[in-house]
Amino acid sequence: MKNTKLTYLTLIVFHALLALVIFFIPFISKIYAILIIIIGFTIVYKSKNNNNEVLFVSAYLVGAEVLLRMTGGNLNNEFVKFSVIFFMICGMVYSNFSKNGLIYLVFLLLLFPAILVTISEAGIDIDIKKVLFFNLSGPLCIAICAIYMFSRRITLETLGKILITMGLPIVSITIYLFLYTPSIKDVVTGTQSNFETSGGFGPNQVSTILGLGMFVFFTQLILYSKSKLEIVINTGLFVFISYRGIVTFSRGGIMTAVAMIVCLLLLLYYFSNAKGKKKLSLVFILTGTLSIGVWTYSSSQTKGLIEKRYANKDALGREKKDRLGGREEIMDAEIKLFWDNAFLGVGAGLSKSKRIEELGVEVASHNEITRLLAEHGFFGLVAFLILSVVPFFLYLNNWQHLYFLSFFIFWLLTINHAAMRTAAPAFVYALCLLSVQIKIPEETEN
Repeated sequence: MKNTKLTYLTLIVFHALLALVIFFIPFISKIYAILIIIIGFTIVYKSKNNNNEVLFVSAYLVGAEVLLRMTGGNLNNEFVKFSVIFFMICGMVYSNFSKNGLIYLVFLLLLFPAILVTISEAGIDIDIKKVLFFNLSGPLCIAICAIYMFSRRITLETLGKILITMGLPIVSITIYLFLYTPSIKDVVTGTQSNFETSGGFGPNQVSTILGLGMFVFFTQLILYSKSKLEIVINTGLFVFISYRGIVTFSRGGIMTAVAMIVCLLLLLYYFSNAKGKKKLSLVFILTGTLSIGVWTYSSSQTKGLIEKRYANKDALGREKKDRLGGREEIMDAEIKLFWDNAFLGVGAGLSKSKRIEELGVEVASHNEITRLLAEHGFFGLVAFLILSVVPFFLYLNNWQHLYFLSFFIFWLLTINHAAMRTAAPAFVYALCLLSVQIKIPEETEN
C-alpha cells in the first residue's frame, strides 16, 4: 500500500513538474507529444494488448490534448483524434472486437452521402480535404472507439484506473494555467469567456477538459481514496481544478461536470444499502461544503463577475438577450438549412459557408447535433439516433456500469456546446459501451 501511495503521489508531482518545464521551455511540448505515441505504442506492442493497454494510452492522450494544443505540442489539430483511432485499431488487431459493434460502421456509412454532396458542390475557394478532415474526424473517432469498446468486458476497478490515467495530464493543464495567470483579479474585467484565465487557448475547450478533470478526481475522492494522504491529494486536486475551471468563464464544461457528479451520486445512492446510504449522506454534505467554498472563493477573486456570468448578465448587471453566447443564431441557421435540405443535407463541412447567407458572417458550429442535421440531412438524423439509442440497449444488461449515465451526459452536453473539437467526447462516449463488472469471476475448468 505504501508503494501504491508513493506511485500515485509521484505521478501527480511528475505531471505538476511537467507543466512547469513546458511553461518555461515550450518546445518540450512537442517532444512530450511524440514520446506519448512512442512509449504508448511500445507498451501496446510488448503486451499485445492483453490488458486493454490501448484504453490507457488513449485515455492519456485525451487528457493531454488541450495541454498539447495550448502549448503548441500538437503536430496538427487532429493529432490526438487520429492517434486515438490508431491505438483503437491496434487494439482490434490484437484483441478482436464484437461484431455487434459494427452498428457504428453503419453510422459512418450514413455520413457518406454528404461527402459526395461536398465533393460535387464545394466551390473552388473551399479546401475540400481540410473541410472533410475537420468535420469528420470527430465522427470517425467516435465510431472506431465505439467498435473497439462495444461490450468489451472490464472491471470497475480497471475503469477507475483508466479515468485517473486520463486525469493526470489534466493536473498538468491546471498547473500550467496557474503559471500562465497566477492572479485572476488582474485579468478579469467582464463576464465573457476569458482567454487569459484559459492559458491563451479556447475557454470552451479548456472548461470542457477541466470539467472532466473535476469528475475524475471527485470519483477518486469518494471511491478510491484508501488513506488520509490520498483523501488530501484528491480533495486538493478536485478543489483546484474546479476553481480554475470556473474562472475560465466558460460555463459549459463546469455545468457538465456538475451533471456528471450528480448522476454518479444518485446512482450510487439508488444501489446502496441502508449503511451505504448513510455514508453517502456524509458525501453529499462534504460535496456541498466543498462546492460552496470553491464558488465563494471564485466569486471573491472575480469581484462577483462570475455570479453575473452564470446569471447571464454583463459586467454592469444587465440581462443579456441570448443565453448561449450567440450560439442560438447558429443553431437556428443550421436547423433552417436542415429543413431546406432535409434529405441529403448541404454537404459535410459546408454549413459554415452556407450560414453566411443567413448570418452575414462565417462562423463555426458549436453544436454537433444541429451540424449533423444541416450537413447530412435525414442520414444525419438516423446517425444521431444510433449514437443516442445503442448505449441504452447495452445498459439494460450492464447495471454495474456505475459511470454510464455520467459518461453519456458528458458526451451529450459537450457536443451541444463544444461540438467535437477534441477527442474527449468521442472517447468518453465509447466508455459507455464497456461491459463493466464489479469483479469478473475467474473461469472454472470443466
